[in-house]
Amino acid sequence: EVMRGGIVESRHRGAFAVVDAKDHVVAAEGGIAAAVFPRSAIKAFQCLAVVESGAADRFGFTPEEIALACSSHNGEPEHVRVARAMLAKAGNGEELYECGAHWPIEENAHHALVHDGQPCRAVHNNCSGKHAAMLALARQLGADPQDYVKPDHPVQRAIAATIGRICGCDLEAQAMGVDGCSVPTWAIPIRNMALGFARFADPENAAALRIIEAVRQYPFMVAGTRRFDTELMTALPLVFVKTGAEGVYCGCIPHAGLGIALKCDDGAGRAAEVAMASVLSSLDVWTPEEKQ
Repeated sequence: EVMRGGIVESRHRGAFAVVDAKDHVVAAEGGIAAAVFPRSAIKAFQCLAVVESGAADRFGFTPEEIALACSSHNGEPEHVRVARAMLAKAGNGEELYECGAHWPIEENAHHALVHDGQPCRAVHNNCSGKHAAMLALARQLGADPQDYVKPDHPVQRAIAATIGRICGCDLEAQAMGVDGCSVPTWAIPIRNMALGFARFADPENAAALRIIEAVRQYPFMVAGTRRFDTELMTALPLVFVKTGAEGVYCGCIPHAGLGIALKCDDGAGRAAEVAMASVLSSLDVWTPEEKQ
């Protein structure tokens, strides 16, 4: 609820699930069997396919670069620097990007480009780190990078297999759409998304642990200045959280073995951030200092 003048001005409804790796629901509200598009909230799963393929090792991706592969970043200079480094390491160029261009999300970075008379480029796209990783995956698979965003491309088939496996969901039976950056996105039940993140937090999952540690080390790469993801993970490195468009949030608490997924019905990001903070604080997995 959004209050003004002592009364409720707006209301947001949604659903959330907190699940452990055995698919036991620890906490939930709303219709958690409903399939929703996770959008960017599961970029870590897309990155998992890259790491498991051996591409991250082959091209020497650093923790900073792995963190950017999971990001919806602001397009700040540091984000652009790292994306370009990822492209170069795999022998790719910006001309191969198929994510499209948009202005940096962060206002100062946007204004700096305008001030210098520079256009926005695909590398400023908030998904450019993910796409640099996908292009590296194409090289690792020996596939033509052209059309790497298409559902039938080896890159997207490998990613779909990874997502379906970790979420325990047959993606071929689910609705498929096109995400804002041109790659496929599959509708997944909220409970299954939470299960996926619980499995992602498994300490025996070496590839996932590598991603989690990278994000813990470089939370700025996942979002940027004045962004909820970065600020929360900087203040509380014990969690991994990631926003998705249209009011989706997912994450995990590795030390507790829990995965979390939520969706605000009206797609409101402001509500999703508050909801994620509320769900996290409600769980009995923190010390008093951490909970504060």
